[in-house]
Amino acid sequence: MWAVFALLSAVFAAFTSILAKIGIEGVHSNLATALRTVVVLAMVWGMVFLTDAQHGIVNISRKSWLFLILSGLATGASWLCYYKALQLGKASKVVPIDKLSVVITLILAVIFLHENITAKSVIGSLLITVGTLCMVL
Repeated sequence: MWAVFALLSAVFAAFTSILAKIGIEGVHSNLATALRTVVVLAMVWGMVFLTDAQHGIVNISRKSWLFLILSGLATGASWLCYYKALQLGKASKVVPIDKLSVVITLILAVIFLHENITAKSVIGSLLITVGTLCMVL
């Protein structure tokens, strides 16, 4: 089931890029990011209450709070940079570079999570990097 959600994530991410590029025209990138964030917050908190998950908030450990907050800060920084890049550049160039996060994530997963790297992961990462360069140059 995780693969279905991962694929849906990719589809929605693609729509996010196209819709954002259209919507950001004439709007300051930070304002556009803030507006998007309000919509995301409303949607996600709606899902929390719809699924009755709000009661679990009291069970979140300090470690989880810390890393969820850090993750949120990284997300905010990513969104701010992404919207500025979209405003300044072509979506067909910005999005492939943004997707290099796959390669960076694999590297960070090895360093911080001690996940194993396989030959397939290395080859895939190289192909993603080369593919990105081909699309951007």
